[in-house]
Amino acid sequence: MPRSRTIAVRRSREAPSPKGAAADTLTEQAYRLIEEQIVTLSLKPGDVLSEQLLSATLKIGRTPIREALQRLAREGLVAILPRKGILVADVNPRSQLLLLEVRREVERLLCRAAAERGTPEQRRQMQELADGMDQAAKTGDDVVFMRLDLDLNRLLVEAAHNDFATRTMKLLSGLSRRFWYMHYRVAGDLPLCARLHANEARAIAKGDAEAAARASDKLMDYVERFTRGTV
Repeated sequence: MPRSRTIAVRRSREAPSPKGAAADTLTEQAYRLIEEQIVTLSLKPGDVLSEQLLSATLKIGRTPIREALQRLAREGLVAILPRKGILVADVNPRSQLLLLEVRREVERLLCRAAAERGTPEQRRQMQELADGMDQAAKTGDDVVFMRLDLDLNRLLVEAAHNDFATRTMKLLSGLSRRFWYMHYRVAGDLPLCARLHANEARAIAKGDAEAAARASDKLMDYVERFTRGTV
């Protein structure tokens, strides 16, 4: 039976969030905190999660914790098993390449749509995220980078205004982020990855759909090379 672990919530290195963003609900707060712990491997594959323990540690009620865990289960980051509990899902490196086939097409579509349909406020937030990614490239701070990446993913799907692509992207992003964090120290290049994300966000901020699509392809080219280097 996998061991149970207490979630360790890090608050010392807060990544900047886009100014003017709506305050998170308790469920969203719980989701972001638990997702970060899973993606950054503080909670490892096979670890058992307890609603009661998470609620006490995060000081968030059981209902938002349960809703966050259900969302994480839909995204493939946890598995809810009858009579066994809630487990952090395993990582399958070969499945990652299949995931990337889908992510490449969906991310290009979302970037193009976000550049065309984003509001002035969303474009401003995209520029802020691009600046934050540039700073993360300089500092090499992996946790700040991962938080900015989550904010970028969320803003990307909001600005694209395509519910079908959004649902698909939500199933892919957490798995992709965890895989990258698991292997980047050996096979990755954090400054390059951050700059590629910044280029994508900057093109969307400028409303240049073709440049956003090209930036997305360059990012996916890097992610695919990185992934193949780990398999």
